[in-house]
Amino acid sequence: MLSLDAVTCGYGPAAVVHGLDLKVEGGEVVALIGPNGAGKTSTIQCIAGHVRAQSGRVRLGDEEVTTMSPQQRVARGVAVSPEGRRLFGDMTVRENLIVGGLSRPRAATKGNLERVLALFPRLLERLDALAGTLSGGEQQMTAIGRAMMAEPRLLMIDEVSLGLTPKNVDICYQAIAQLKESGVALLLVEQNLPRALKAADRVYVLESGRLQWSGSALEARSRRDLLERILGQSGDAAAHSPASAS
Repeated sequence: MLSLDAVTCGYGPAAVVHGLDLKVEGGEVVALIGPNGAGKTSTIQCIAGHVRAQSGRVRLGDEEVTTMSPQQRVARGVAVSPEGRRLFGDMTVRENLIVGGLSRPRAATKGNLERVLALFPRLLERLDALAGTLSGGEQQMTAIGRAMMAEPRLLMIDEVSLGLTPKNVDICYQAIAQLKESGVALLLVEQNLPRALKAADRVYVLESGRLQWSGSALEARSRRDLLERILGQSGDAAAHSPASAS
């Protein structure tokens, strides 16, 4: 589904990610983990077309998309739920979701909206609420739902569980499991290592923009030395302070 071949990307002349090889197959969950500043978000934004690939190739299926615009990539099935959610706070949940599907035929809106609400039933009660009034968990559901309105073949979620209560983390990961079963390729950026390693099939570890390790999630759980050195936590460490969750 997705293939990065020796991709270097960054901002202007400055490279942030160096020579990255990465693959995500349909119906697979891949976790991209690393410390702050490792280049995880830049990688996602490069795949989406918002950060320029300075060298290397980005392929979606059999098609190279390295030089395509973000709009062209969305049309080919790439969608992002960004870090910080970036909802339109003065628009309703319904309006935010509809915006996510503007790249698809208008006739598809009703069916796609129904699929999102089946994935996140809580949003059915909040459709007419302003996005700025939502809890953190509801905002994350809306952000993921907005991305799903584009009917993605590849869905990238940046910081799945950041600031969420354990209940809302569960809801989001249940949705990810359902999307995986439907054949969607999923690339997750996640600081909550226990959840990332439980949900993922494979893991890539970035540090200072360079790939330090890749392998199965099962292998990653046994590499506590690597996880503790790079992230300062083991695979079963607590990930969040309850005081910051919502």
